[in-house]
Amino acid sequence: MNLPAPSTISVPSIASSSMLVEFSVGYWAARKKDHKATQDVADRNSLASKELTNVTKKLVDCAELSAATKFGANARNRHYSLTQPWSDMGLRLVTTEQYFKYHEVMTEAQNEFYRLVEEFVNVYDYEVTQMQLKLGGMFNRDEYPTAEAVRNKFYMRINYLQLADISDWRLDIQTEAEDMIKQQYQSFYEAQIKNAMNDLWHKLHDNLTTLVKQLDYDADGKRKRVYDTVFDRALELCDMLKTCNITGDSQMESMRQKLESALYGLTSDAVKRDDSLRDDTRHKIQDVIKSLPSLNF
Repeated sequence: MNLPAPSTISVPSIASSSMLVEFSVGYWAARKKDHKATQDVADRNSLASKELTNVTKKLVDCAELSAATKFGANARNRHYSLTQPWSDMGLRLVTTEQYFKYHEVMTEAQNEFYRLVEEFVNVYDYEVTQMQLKLGGMFNRDEYPTAEAVRNKFYMRINYLQLADISDWRLDIQTEAEDMIKQQYQSFYEAQIKNAMNDLWHKLHDNLTTLVKQLDYDADGKRKRVYDTVFDRALELCDMLKTCNITGDSQMESMRQKLESALYGLTSDAVKRDDSLRDDTRHKIQDVIKSLPSLNF
């Protein structure tokens, strides 16, 4: 992005106003390679090696398992939407202002995830008997863990970590080497902060571009469908421009004010029903998009 560089990034102040968060979610795969069926396919097709093919079967196929896994994937996406990137190791940045909303949303997600897992575990034994009928000769009861073992394969974890600042470096090495390492960390720190802010700009651009398209009309002059999730996300991003502006970027604050002015007091239902309001909102958001920093798209 071609953004103006922050005048000075104060590492200690950002460390005290932000934290790192690590999110992880896991499931039982409920799939297994069937070696016998794989060999049979290789033999029937005169394959030189069974490694040229792979027959994988579902151990369980039910709505309860699908609901839990899909919810976990959506929770990960929600985690991404409420945080900013930080490191290649999967750590994300969340400001102290944004923390309360993040923690509330993700705690609710954890509770719902484990509720869905319990629903699946409750029907697990029954679904195993159903799979015996569905799989026929491919069914092998030894491939199925106990219900308790299956439950333990599901997890959703959220860990918060302190964001270290330069003063936390206390090294028993020569001053010159310590200064070099601190300088490298400072460079890394500032690059990651810039990436975090760039990510927010990109989220805003993508959301507003989608919203403008939905507020338009099709070739026949009919209203296009405005999705509540897209409209609500625009309101959420407007708030994030304030709570996640960790560098105090005046450009980001100015953009927040423009977007707030465009969306103030509106609801998705209102813009869906009123063509005049729809047009006015679309034009205002188009102006906001034009004012965004160059994103090199």
